[in-house]
Amino acid sequence: MTVKLNIPYGRQDITQDDIDAVIGVLKSDFLTQGPCVPKFEKKISKYCGAKYAVATNSSTSSLHLACLALGLVKGDWLWTSSITFVASANCALYCGAKVDFVDIDPTTYNLCPKALKNKLIKAKELGILPKIVVPVHLSGQSCDMKAIHELSKEYGFKIIEDASHAIGGKYLDKPIGNCEYSDIAVFSFHPVKIITTGEGGIALTNNFELSESMSLLRTHGITRDPKKMTNESDGEWYYQQIKLGFNYRMTDIQAALGMSQLERLDNYISRRHELASRYNNFLKDLPIVIPYQDNSSHSSFHLYIIRLKNEKTHKQVFEYLREKGVIVNLHYIPVHTHPYYQKTKVEFTELKHSEQYYKDAISLPLYPTMTEHQQDLVISTLREALQL
Repeated sequence: MTVKLNIPYGRQDITQDDIDAVIGVLKSDFLTQGPCVPKFEKKISKYCGAKYAVATNSSTSSLHLACLALGLVKGDWLWTSSITFVASANCALYCGAKVDFVDIDPTTYNLCPKALKNKLIKAKELGILPKIVVPVHLSGQSCDMKAIHELSKEYGFKIIEDASHAIGGKYLDKPIGNCEYSDIAVFSFHPVKIITTGEGGIALTNNFELSESMSLLRTHGITRDPKKMTNESDGEWYYQQIKLGFNYRMTDIQAALGMSQLERLDNYISRRHELASRYNNFLKDLPIVIPYQDNSSHSSFHLYIIRLKNEKTHKQVFEYLREKGVIVNLHYIPVHTHPYYQKTKVEFTELKHSEQYYKDAISLPLYPTMTEHQQDLVISTLREALQL
């Protein structure tokens, strides 16, 4: 009898140290807002080389706060990649702004600087330049941030790096998240990401005013700082709501887990690279395209995405792998093709590379606790699927 495999595309790694860290908070006086959150923020900002960090309950919340802090309002435009999770675009809609998409580079699958430049030239002629551009570091490989930053200086847009996949990665030998080429960078700590807080996110910046704005907005727009109040405090109990904010706060329970996970981050990245290298070696003779790695970037390898050279077998290969228990996935369905975005009637520019990517891409299992035996089973099952 053949035993069905159960190999997911991603999986969290929870150790006894993680459990002990969470138990420590559960036994403390603080479960929600306590000392762990600012400690976690400090550790992340130090690791990445950014001045400030604002932890939240999800990376979606972080993206929303980043847009608000940069002043995105009704009538403005935000541009991003269509090959991303919908949150990269939805954050603009939450602000009443409009969304458009830039095609991907067919080699890296990241937002293409050349396509961006061409689109900016046309947008300038029409008077509809974006206020914000959101490059997405797909799979943990950085976009060409230097080129995008140069365009931002010429065309006057702000930059939010959607680095949800990319903590632990590097760009031009510096940690992703240092914000040298952006205004704000956002990480995700969802369970299938590089490290996890259960759910959670964080926004990094080198701008004090942006960090203060995001910190205020994540807590209902409420302040206890007398310097920010419109009148004198009534006493130590006093607080004021000075903006309309949200409950986007991270808890101490989540932050404790995140700090414990952060201790293993570099080891996780090393292991992901080992597994990616094995995939590269054992898949090179198959009729697929393995992930390209640009010399400017050291990917965190959140995902290992292959592309089939014969797109007609895409669904067949995908379903065969899943039927055998290799739980592959597809990251992502192009955002502009979703019914909600189709009904917005925005005239999207040509996104041929994004649409072609969707026809032949598959994310293979990759996570730090994956054994070489499990990986060999994935490889052999993929070989079977390609021979059908």
